[in-house]
Amino acid sequence: MRRSSLWQKNVALNIVLGVLLLIMFLNLLFIGLFVDKILEELFPGGDHIVIVNGIIIYYLAIEFFIRFFIQALPTLNIETYLHLPIRKSSIVHYVASKSIFVIGNYISWIVLFPFAFKVIGPAYNAGMAWIWVLTLILLVFSNNFFATYIKRQLIGKSYIVGFIGLVFISLIMLDYFGVISLSALSSSAFGQLLAHPFFVIVPLLILIFTYGLNYFFLKSKLYPEEINIKRKEKVDALSNIKYLKTIGLTGLLISLDMRLIWRHKRTRSILFMAPIFLAYGLIFYPQTEYKGAYGLLIFVGIFMTGGMMLNYTNYCFGYESNYFDNILANYKEFERYLYGKYIFAVSIASVCYILTIPYVFFGTDILLINTMTFLYNIGFLSFVLFYFSTYSKKRMDLSKGAAFNYQGLGASHWLSMLPAFLLPVFIYLPFKLMGMPKAGLLFIGALGVAGLLFHKYLLGLILKQFNKKKYDMAEGFRQ
Repeated sequence: MRRSSLWQKNVALNIVLGVLLLIMFLNLLFIGLFVDKILEELFPGGDHIVIVNGIIIYYLAIEFFIRFFIQALPTLNIETYLHLPIRKSSIVHYVASKSIFVIGNYISWIVLFPFAFKVIGPAYNAGMAWIWVLTLILLVFSNNFFATYIKRQLIGKSYIVGFIGLVFISLIMLDYFGVISLSALSSSAFGQLLAHPFFVIVPLLILIFTYGLNYFFLKSKLYPEEINIKRKEKVDALSNIKYLKTIGLTGLLISLDMRLIWRHKRTRSILFMAPIFLAYGLIFYPQTEYKGAYGLLIFVGIFMTGGMMLNYTNYCFGYESNYFDNILANYKEFERYLYGKYIFAVSIASVCYILTIPYVFFGTDILLINTMTFLYNIGFLSFVLFYFSTYSKKRMDLSKGAAFNYQGLGASHWLSMLPAFLLPVFIYLPFKLMGMPKAGLLFIGALGVAGLLFHKYLLGLILKQFNKKKYDMAEGFRQ
């Protein structure tokens, strides 16, 4: 086992992650030990308690998103326990409470305790410091249970996740445009806690409520036959899309890819990161200093309209690595096979582009940039990425999450980032230097239109490359 290259890679990766965690721990420890001096440097003469109370809500929101995309769900194979003399409620409590021991629940303590006893304690008393710390700990654990519950909803009721996402985005937009101040609300809430300590009952009730959400959800799903039936119904619904049935084999291949993406944890977790790709423009488009920075905005446009497509085209063969031999043995028309994947990639990019159209609110130049980068993505970048993906030789386990998961990544995937993000900027720069920035944007779009016009020829080149590499890919996927 020690000679295995996979084992050695995992050891190396664990060492790197261990070093990074150690550095993060030391940084947090430094912040905790010198929190009073750091606050005085950053906010001289300000009320440090009010300032920290005002950013707590932002910290909890960021922590929620990190947990949602990175923290693994606690699971248990209940079939091996149901025949034993164990109460079902005990099994549910065990699964629901397993996430308590995640290290992320305790990292913030390194800063919370020093701040409480070096800043809050002298300003109030030691008892108030303990109450403040206890409140934050209860909210952190509530955050943990709430993020866990929302992740579990991805399997059966994904619309709940979408609704929660819309609520978060709405609050961010209202705060950004000054309609409400989340910082003021946070500061006021924790100020009331310090003035009236009995309010500590509120975070305790929130913790009980979020734990109850997990408990009753798991209890309702305790019967495996019910889970299997609902999962089968959900997946089969994707294969019953009428339009896909009208376009023959291409529609069937797209349906299979849709079912693959929805059925597996790694692909599904990437799918639910789409709102982050689409919200990326909110960081740059509202800022006046970026209005004329077309080079940067091209990068943003590529990322928003093509980020999901880039992920799919980069790994489209790796996703099928578990049964790639079966594809080679049973598929006869590889031209249709590749064409189906191309149409699916174009469809992904098209949906993302349509969802970015409201960014025209920040200016017509934004719509022009997004349109030109969209054309570049579907008419040029898609073919380049498909070509690079034929060099995939690493098997992928789709049952694992996408966060910090580098399984299946090879040199070809990193090289594909160059034409994805750097090439359009390099194309634009000469036009920028000649004082014709919009001509540069139009040229990027024209490159994509040319690719669309010659898509059959380009797909033919990819087909030749696929036929040349398919057996090497199959051999690599067996490793």
